[in-house]
Amino acid sequence: MPRTISQMRNLGPVMERRLREIAVENEDDLRAMGAVEAYRRLRFIFGREVSVIALHAMEASLRDCDWRRLPPEIKADLDRSAGALRTGS
Repeated sequence: MPRTISQMRNLGPVMERRLREIAVENEDDLRAMGAVEAYRRLRFIFGREVSVIALHAMEASLRDCDWRRLPPEIKADLDRSAGALRTGS
Protein backbone atom coordinates (compact mmCIF):
# COMPACT_ATOMS: atom_id res chain seq x y z
CA MET A 1 0.00 0.00 0.00
CA PRO A 2 1.47 3.40 -0.96
CA ARG A 3 2.37 5.89 1.74
CA THR A 4 0.06 8.84 2.14
CA ILE A 5 1.56 12.27 1.63
CA SER A 6 1.53 12.84 5.39
CA GLN A 7 3.63 9.68 5.85
CA MET A 8 6.31 10.88 3.44
CA ARG A 9 9.41 12.77 4.53
CA ASN A 10 9.66 16.51 3.90
CA LEU A 11 5.98 17.00 3.05
CA GLY A 12 3.82 18.68 5.68
CA PRO A 13 0.12 19.47 5.91
CA VAL A 14 0.26 22.52 3.64
CA MET A 15 1.99 20.56 0.89
CA GLU A 16 -0.44 17.70 1.40
CA ARG A 17 -3.41 20.05 0.84
CA ARG A 18 -1.76 21.59 -2.20
CA LEU A 19 -0.89 18.24 -3.73
CA ARG A 20 -4.52 17.16 -3.37
CA GLU A 21 -5.43 20.16 -5.54
CA ILE A 22 -3.49 18.52 -8.38
CA ALA A 23 -4.87 15.01 -7.70
CA VAL A 24 -1.83 13.71 -5.84
CA GLU A 25 -3.14 11.69 -2.91
CA ASN A 26 -0.23 9.38 -2.14
CA GLU A 27 3.33 8.35 -2.97
CA ASP A 28 2.31 6.41 -6.07
CA ASP A 29 0.49 9.44 -7.49
CA LEU A 30 3.52 11.68 -6.89
CA ARG A 31 5.90 9.10 -8.34
CA ALA A 32 3.72 8.68 -11.45
CA MET A 33 3.47 12.44 -11.98
CA GLY A 34 7.06 13.17 -11.05
CA ALA A 35 8.33 15.97 -8.85
CA VAL A 36 8.99 18.38 -11.73
CA GLU A 37 5.50 18.03 -13.20
CA ALA A 38 3.93 18.32 -9.74
CA TYR A 39 5.98 21.48 -9.18
CA ARG A 40 4.83 22.87 -12.53
CA ARG A 41 1.19 22.27 -11.66
CA LEU A 42 1.57 23.69 -8.15
CA ARG A 43 3.25 26.82 -9.51
CA PHE A 44 0.40 27.24 -12.00
CA ILE A 45 -2.18 27.17 -9.20
CA PHE A 46 -0.31 28.73 -6.28
CA GLY A 47 2.28 30.88 -8.04
CA ARG A 48 5.23 32.13 -6.05
CA GLU A 49 3.87 30.55 -2.88
CA VAL A 50 5.54 27.38 -4.17
CA SER A 51 9.32 27.71 -4.12
CA VAL A 52 12.02 25.57 -5.62
CA ILE A 53 12.50 24.14 -2.12
CA ALA A 54 9.11 22.46 -2.60
CA LEU A 55 10.52 20.81 -5.72
CA HIS A 56 13.56 19.62 -3.77
CA ALA A 57 11.29 18.36 -0.97
CA MET A 58 9.08 16.37 -3.34
CA GLU A 59 12.04 14.79 -5.12
CA ALA A 60 13.70 13.95 -1.81
CA SER A 61 10.47 12.46 -0.48
CA LEU A 62 10.42 10.09 -3.45
CA ARG A 63 14.01 9.13 -2.61
CA ASP A 64 13.10 8.87 1.09
CA CYS A 65 15.81 11.30 2.18
CA ASP A 66 15.95 14.72 3.78
CA TRP A 67 15.69 17.44 1.12
CA ARG A 68 18.87 19.07 2.40
CA ARG A 69 20.75 15.84 1.68
CA LEU A 70 19.89 15.64 -2.01
CA PRO A 71 23.14 15.36 -3.99
CA PRO A 72 24.23 18.70 -5.48
CA GLU A 73 23.91 17.38 -9.05
CA ILE A 74 20.27 16.37 -8.43
CA LYS A 75 19.50 19.80 -6.95
CA ALA A 76 21.18 21.44 -9.95
CA ASP A 77 19.09 19.37 -12.38
CA LEU A 78 15.92 20.25 -10.48
CA ASP A 79 16.87 23.93 -10.40
CA ARG A 80 17.46 23.88 -14.18
CA SER A 81 14.06 22.25 -14.70
CA ALA A 82 12.39 24.83 -12.45
CA GLY A 83 14.16 27.67 -14.28
CA ALA A 84 13.06 26.33 -17.64
CA LEU A 85 9.47 26.16 -16.42
CA ARG A 86 9.57 29.76 -15.21
CA THR A 87 11.06 31.07 -18.45
CA GLY A 88 8.96 28.86 -20.72
CA SER A 89 12.00 27.21 -22.31
